[in-house]
Amino acid sequence: MDLFTLALIAGASYLIGSIPNGLILGRCLWDVDLRQFGSKNIGATNAYRVLGPWPALGVFLTDAAKGVAGVYIGQLMSATPLAMLIGGIAAIAGHNWSIFLRFKGGRGVATGLGVIAILVPKVTIIVFAIWGFIVYISRYVSLASIFAAALVPILMWLFNEKIEFYYFGLLAAAFVIIRHKPNIERLLKGNELKIKAGNVNIENAKEK
Repeated sequence: MDLFTLALIAGASYLIGSIPNGLILGRCLWDVDLRQFGSKNIGATNAYRVLGPWPALGVFLTDAAKGVAGVYIGQLMSATPLAMLIGGIAAIAGHNWSIFLRFKGGRGVATGLGVIAILVPKVTIIVFAIWGFIVYISRYVSLASIFAAALVPILMWLFNEKIEFYYFGLLAAAFVIIRHKPNIERLLKGNELKIKAGNVNIENAKEK
């Protein structure tokens, strides 16, 4: 696989990852800019908090699809584990540092989940189940995401996955945890927001 092909995979996947689905869906379907409400993040968690469960599901699925697309771009253009990983990493990077948002973005959880769903489906099922359990008992999505991210490389090692995938798991976990640094600080201080559907009064906020 030549460098030009790798660059094409990375560039195409990064651009797809950069698409701000939460911003687009919020504006086009509900006339709401998620950056102005709640945590001001354009991810599924803030969409749930501001718009409710169904809009949040739409944001989650479209963000996860970006990770899936990145992996498939690598597979179509080279069909090697390295190419698939580069596509997936580039998609996550695009989501986290979007060219369309002046290199700002989300946390990369849903997009990262889309990547591992293709690379290591059984790990994805376990991680998603644990994530859901932690959210259910704690109501902290950030806490669940941090724990789930940390579990990814551990489970890859336990299941003896390809070494390339294991290193990707380490990198992806680091991505997610670093992006959650403000959330970690709020969790330690005890003022992190708990998840609750539609607990932001959009109309009142707009009037202000």
